[in-house]
Order: sequence, then structure tokens, then C-alpha cells
Amino acid sequence: MTSEELADRLINFAARVGKVVDALPDTRMGRHIAGQLVRSGTSPAPNYEEACAAESRADFSHKLSICLKELRESRCWIRLIIKTEMLPEHRMGELLDECTQLCNIIGQSIVTTKGNKKRAAAADISAGLR
Repeated sequence: MTSEELADRLINFAARVGKVVDALPDTRMGRHIAGQLVRSGTSPAPNYEEACAAESRADFSHKLSICLKELRESRCWIRLIIKTEMLPEHRMGELLDECTQLCNIIGQSIVTTKGNKKRAAAADISAGLR
């Protein structure tokens, strides 16, 4: 998957979160979850854009970690919406699945980035010994 494709998926996820938030009941619990989900569900897209413009590998990894944290929080809120039956599970299932997939993709990117950092450091050390 290209970075542009991932950016598009994150934008689409944020748009779908917006629709879910607008459909939540106007109750104390509904408003609370809506506020939390709108923040956590819309922030991964701009954070990913920031990661793409990172100034270093460490900065890139850190910004991806923020994306993952927000996606995991969103996943929790989506699961709570399903558990409390605020919206039908058939409506939320695809969003939960997409959120889980995005968590896995971003998580694997973090692992890869950290692995590349270790390999680069080892190569630098080896080059210094020559």
C-alpha cells in the first residue's frame, strides 16, 4: 500500500467517524462518546500527514505512534457503541474492522521503521570499523 492510499483510507475513516458521531443519540452518554470519538477518529489522518513530512526517522516513528494511539482509542469507543447498542452492530462492524486494519497497518509501519533504524545504526557502526 502506498502512503497516498493509506492517507486516503485515514481520510475515509475520519469521514465515516463523522457520520457515526452525528447519528449517536442525544443523551449524556451519546454526547460524551461522540465528543471523544470525533477527536480520536479524526486525528489519525492529519497526524499521518505530519508523519509523512517528518524531519527524521525518530520523528516519523513518533508521529506514527500518535496515529496508532488515536486509532486504538477510536476502536475502544466504537466497541463501546456496539456494546451499549447505541447504533446497530451491522452498521458499526465495518467501521470497527477498518479501524482494526488501520491499527495493524500503522503498527507494522512502526515496527518496520524501528527495525530499519536499528539496521542503519548497525551499518553506521560497521562502516566506522572499516
